[in-house]
Amino acid sequence: MEIKKVTVAGGGVLGSQIALQSAYKGFEVTLWLRSEGSIERTRPKLERLRGIYKQSLAALKTDPRAFCPGLTDSPDVPSDELDELIGRVDAAFDSLVLTTSYEEAFGDTDLVIEAIAEIIAGKDAFYATIKDVLPQRTILCTNSSTLLPSAMVGSTGRPDRFLALHFANNIWKQNTAEVMGTAETSPESYQAVVDFAKAISMVPLELKKEQPGYLLNSMLVPFLSAAEALLANDVADFETIDKAWTLGTGAPLGPFRILDIVGLTTAYNIVAASPAAQEPDSTAARIASLLKQRIDEGKTGINAGEGFYKYD
Repeated sequence: MEIKKVTVAGGGVLGSQIALQSAYKGFEVTLWLRSEGSIERTRPKLERLRGIYKQSLAALKTDPRAFCPGLTDSPDVPSDELDELIGRVDAAFDSLVLTTSYEEAFGDTDLVIEAIAEIIAGKDAFYATIKDVLPQRTILCTNSSTLLPSAMVGSTGRPDRFLALHFANNIWKQNTAEVMGTAETSPESYQAVVDFAKAISMVPLELKKEQPGYLLNSMLVPFLSAAEALLANDVADFETIDKAWTLGTGAPLGPFRILDIVGLTTAYNIVAASPAAQEPDSTAARIASLLKQRIDEGKTGINAGEGFYKYD
């Protein structure tokens, strides 16, 4: 199956990135959002990403270390070609269609990538709403960070054309796309999604079976949870915990910088859904409480200008 038209559902941290990256690579992209307010909150995220893309490409003229594999195939690109790519960023941005209309977003699309909140009931409700609007040909993917597609497939109405496609943050640099099907996903749908990932300059990481958290988050979530537990249990402040990691391992970012990139709302939804968080005196409940406090203050991460850290 050839994919030309792509709809991204949700304009959060990853939804906005997936939409712009797909448009930059030549796909016809519609971004579906729940309300006009959601559209207005998404526009600044897209503007910020447009600036990052253009700055990264411009920097590559003088510094090969600015190379981003999602933007160019090689760090060795002539200056005039980089100018053309910078122009392509603007064209991609201008081509994006932001809508609240189900018919406009889902009535004639080849691929839907769902990137809404990490709450299974919300995802099920969304799938049930769109299943009769989608064309028979459409492949439906979830970008869920931790939920298994088999737990949601019953709401989709297309078990053979439903699977998971999970992106890492900063997809223009960390260009991975984990592809995970269910026992009912057809080989044709799976391969079409692998081919799409390659077409938008991602490296497809193909899972042989379902795994909560896929590959990346099976390693990342326990790491972040351990850091959150240290903070929630008042072992140290978040800056000191980050220093312990960066100085001790040489890693460029500590866990709380990473949480700001991931988005505190996603982190909260993951921990709040855990059985342990239902016990008021548990570490999980304390983690949920400290994340919720920051979210309520508007400190949701780098896109908001502040999470654990402040950003210009």
